[in-house]
Amino acid sequence: MSDTFAVAPTVRDEALHQAAPKLRIAIVGTGDWWGRQHLRAYMDRSDVEVVAVVGRSETRTGARAELAGARPYTDPVLMVEREGPDLVSVCLPNQDHFETTLALLETGVPLLVEKPLVFDIAQADALLAAAEAGHVFFAINFNHRLATPVRMAREAIESGRLGRLVYASWRFGGEGDSDHPDANLIETQCHGFDILEDLCGPIASVAAEMTEFEGRGHSTVSIALRFVNGAVGVMLGSYDSSYAYPDSQRLEIGGTLARIVARDTVRSFEFQATGTEVREVWEAGYFNDLGRMFHRTLDRHIDAVLAALRAGAPPPVHARAGRRALELATASVRSFRTGARIAV
Repeated sequence: MSDTFAVAPTVRDEALHQAAPKLRIAIVGTGDWWGRQHLRAYMDRSDVEVVAVVGRSETRTGARAELAGARPYTDPVLMVEREGPDLVSVCLPNQDHFETTLALLETGVPLLVEKPLVFDIAQADALLAAAEAGHVFFAINFNHRLATPVRMAREAIESGRLGRLVYASWRFGGEGDSDHPDANLIETQCHGFDILEDLCGPIASVAAEMTEFEGRGHSTVSIALRFVNGAVGVMLGSYDSSYAYPDSQRLEIGGTLARIVARDTVRSFEFQATGTEVREVWEAGYFNDLGRMFHRTLDRHIDAVLAALRAGAPPPVHARAGRRALELATASVRSFRTGARIAV
């Protein structure tokens, strides 16, 4: 994929963007598509300035920095010392998060990190301890929370329209590959753990089954859930599927009064009360291009992150949520290996 892309203008909160001094932003990581989305999202804004890009390759980092008129670095700590950014977005390869994130936390700079937090609980605890010791703003990008269907689901639940929650299901499957046996569970289904707990409350226990095809690790997982509030649920996640399939991602939550369904995270939301064949449906309209673009959920999250940072408030999604998703993934692996339901 080319590093060259058009920067589309936005009218999102333009007056608000112009009202405050510009924040200085740095981006760590140049290799993946999602890192380019972080750069695009900041370049779209008038209330920030991208001052630095950090990467391992001098050539690639220089080219990426040039897009934003920023300075390139290969040392993230040196970058913080010289540039003094107000926020750093960390967009490194999934299994390479720990050392760089820890080094940045120890500088005290506010962070927005990509999921997963890390692949190891001890490392997650070390990162959170460093953030707490330095009183560091430490956000994680669980951007599914910002999709319109998910926000509508949250509003329906919080307003009591579903009644008592009874069940929840999450399905998310596409093409995937990794040299880590639990990459599907840790780096992708972390969104499911996060969304289900955000909407339905804490998960009390898990019981898991997983595939073990040669060379694929646990590429497809099925997990039975019990929530603290008594509801039950199921997660089905796969790297043996296709993102080309309709409903490659599907969220359904049922209560005593109604059922809600969100499809493909951003595609549609529906609410249907018990006993009626009439449904309320949201789908992005003709001119609502932003509403139907999954990557634009990042822009909404950055809106919330920057607002919290300016206000001196906690992150909208603290990195603790990343540790919690990892805890649930780790418990699911333990359940599969032991054949037992694991309390979390």
